[in-house]
Amino acid sequence: MTAATATRPAFYFHEQTLWFSAGQSALVVPVGGWVQPPASGGHADSPEPKSRTVSLAAVSGLFNAYDRKVAPEAAREALLTIHPASYLDRLKEVSDAGGGALHPTAPFAAGSYEIALLSAGQALAAVTDVAVGERRRAYAITRPSGHHCLPDTPMGFCLLANVAVAVRAAQAKGRKRIAVIDWDVHHGNGTEACFYDDPSVLTVSMHQESCFPPGRSGGADSRGTGAGEGFNLNVPLWPGSGHAVYMAALEHIVLPAVAEFAPDMIIVVNGLDANAVDPLARMLLHAGSFAAMTEAVSKLSNTVCEGRLAVVQEGGYSDAYVPFCAHAVMAGLAGVSDPVEDPFMGIVDAQQPGAAFNAAHIAALRQHHGWRD
Repeated sequence: MTAATATRPAFYFHEQTLWFSAGQSALVVPVGGWVQPPASGGHADSPEPKSRTVSLAAVSGLFNAYDRKVAPEAAREALLTIHPASYLDRLKEVSDAGGGALHPTAPFAAGSYEIALLSAGQALAAVTDVAVGERRRAYAITRPSGHHCLPDTPMGFCLLANVAVAVRAAQAKGRKRIAVIDWDVHHGNGTEACFYDDPSVLTVSMHQESCFPPGRSGGADSRGTGAGEGFNLNVPLWPGSGHAVYMAALEHIVLPAVAEFAPDMIIVVNGLDANAVDPLARMLLHAGSFAAMTEAVSKLSNTVCEGRLAVVQEGGYSDAYVPFCAHAVMAGLAGVSDPVEDPFMGIVDAQQPGAAFNAAHIAALRQHHGWRD
C-alpha cells in the first residue's frame, strides 16, 4: 500500500446485503388482522435507500474519489468478541429454518444469517483498514444494521453488532482507545450495552428522545458503570430538532467529549434517519446538516487521531432523501465538493424550527452534564 493510496478513502459495500428481507409489514407492523398488506414494498427497512445511495454516487461521479471494495463475511472469531456462540448458533438455526424473529422488532427471512455476516464484514473491513493504516478514511454501507443489537439479542432491524465487532478488531490491531459517534436518530442502545463497563471505548449517541427503543433508553443520566462510568454519553434531543440544535449539541457536547477522550481512531455510525422526511422519526435535518457534521468530525479526527476515521452507514428509511444525505457525508469524508445539489434543501430549510424553539432547546442542552462553552 503506497502513501498515496492510503490517503484515498475506500468504500465498502456488498450487493447481496440488499437482499436482506425483514418480511412483509406495513411500515414496521406485520401484516395480519387489521393491518392490510401494502400495495408495494413492505417493511420500512427496504433496500431502496441504500441501493439508491450507491446508484447516485456512481452516476454523480463521486465514486471517482473512492477506491471501491467488496469485503468478505465477518469471521466467526471476530463475532465472538461481542456475541456468545449460543446466540450466533441460534440466529443461524432460525435463518436456516426459513427465518423468524428472536425479538419482535427484528424479523428476518431465510438466509439472513449469511447476509448479516456480509454486512458485518463491510464494517469490519472498513474499520480495520483504517486501524492498520491501509486507509486514512473509509466508508461502509451495512444492511442489516447493527447499533441496536445486544450481545445476545437482535433488536430494531439489527442482527449483529457490526460496529461493536469492528471496534474489538481495531483494538486487536493496536488502536486501543476508540470513540464511536452515533448520530442515527434512534438511541444506539446495542453499542452502548457492548461497552457500558469499558473505559477504552467512548460511546456517544445523539438521538431523538424516547424514539427507539421507546421509553427511558438513551437518557443523559446513563453514563456507564464500573470502570466504564463516564465513558458513555447520550444526547437526547427533542422531536422537531433541526440543524441549529444538532450543531449546538455536536459543538458543545459531543466534540469536546471526544477531544478529551483522545481516541486512537473515530468511528461514526452514520444513521441518516434524522432527515426531515424519514418515516420512523420526527427530526428536521437536511443534507447540509450531515455535511456539516461530517466536516466537524473530520477536522477533529485530524487533531486527535491523525485523521483516522471510519463511517458506517446504518439507518435511514426515506427512499427519496437518504441518498442525498449519504452523498453529502461521502463527499465530506473524501474532502471533495459534493457534485450533487440537494433538491429538497429549499423545502426542508423552510421547515426548520423557529428561533424560540432553538433557544429553548439550547437552553435545556446547557444543563446537560457534558455541555462545554
